[in-house]
Amino acid sequence: QVQLVESGGGLVQAGGSLRLSCAASGRTFSRYAMGWFRQAPGKERVFVAAINWSGGTTAYADSVKGRFTITRDNAKNTVYLQMNSLNSEDTAVYYCAVDTLPGRSGVRGDVHAYGYWGQGTQVTVSS
Repeated sequence: QVQLVESGGGLVQAGGSLRLSCAASGRTFSRYAMGWFRQAPGKERVFVAAINWSGGTTAYADSVKGRFTITRDNAKNTVYLQMNSLNSEDTAVYYCAVDTLPGRSGVRGDVHAYGYWGQGTQVTVSS
């Protein structure tokens, strides 16, 4: 059974940093792109960042570009999201997800391109 478990969320002051982790099990995800999305209360789930299977291609939402960094460790089946210079607009539940197709060279920002999702981790930024 495929399982994605996010961790690393919490409460942080504006300007602070957090590092989210997403550990995958039940399948080897080294051939799949992975992404991070977030959902604020009352809003839709939106794209944050994605990384292709090799780690050679990344993409970011404009709102986080220059502040967030996505990386992966295929030996550990884990993807990370380093978040710096956090502000109140970053407050949301953060979800990691796995692309539906293996070996895709690029990355997708469409939520429908991802087939497996974690349970989410809460990030709260206090101003």
